[in-house]
Amino acid sequence: MTLRRGLAAALLACLTQASFAEEKPLWELGFGFFTLTAPDYRGSDESRGYVLPFPYLVYRGDLIKVSRSGIYSRLLETERMNLDLSADGSVPADSSKNSARQGMPDLDATFELGPALEICLWQTCKGDRKLQFRLPVRAVFSTDFGTIESRGGSAHPNLNFDIKNIGPDGGWDFGAAVGLLYATERYHDYYYEVAPLYATPTRPAYDARGGYSGSRLTLALSKRFQHIWVGAFRATIT
Repeated sequence: MTLRRGLAAALLACLTQASFAEEKPLWELGFGFFTLTAPDYRGSDESRGYVLPFPYLVYRGDLIKVSRSGIYSRLLETERMNLDLSADGSVPADSSKNSARQGMPDLDATFELGPALEICLWQTCKGDRKLQFRLPVRAVFSTDFGTIESRGGSAHPNLNFDIKNIGPDGGWDFGAAVGLLYATERYHDYYYEVAPLYATPTRPAYDARGGYSGSRLTLALSKRFQHIWVGAFRATIT
């Protein structure tokens, strides 16, 4: 079975510096809008569009850092290797609006938390051009914002290439990542299991298994102006 997912996003954030330092202040705070087209869940062939407010927060603390890349804590750092504590998440899905899940429970929003190993294969981790092997391994939880439930775990080994300050006038950053997706049986059950109660003539009962989930290719492009950050990305899962 082949699963395909396309995801594209663009955002615009107006920034205000919460520090008077000339470069890379401790705090940055801003607000903008985030437009997103995403499948109802990983592997779904039905997508939704969103236009959402986007609070922008950057905190460059010694232990915890918050940026547009996510929330992470650097646990170990050398010239060619980093070990971070990283996070990720997904939007909820209304099953009544998805033909494959009609009559089944809705899918809550999820969030993920766990360590991420980064090994720099070319240049150094702090260079403008770098090729990295990344391995985030995260515990996954779902929430209806009233309760939280464990949904197993996921792993995404990938190769990531970043190049900064490109384009006719410079200042553009480009990134590309390609890798494999793995998840536990509990994770796959949450999205893909069909209990006998919800089986229909066109939707047989199905018990998911853990293991390989697919592959993902992600492309991103962004630029920071004086008080504006603009960027776009596209991810495709097969």
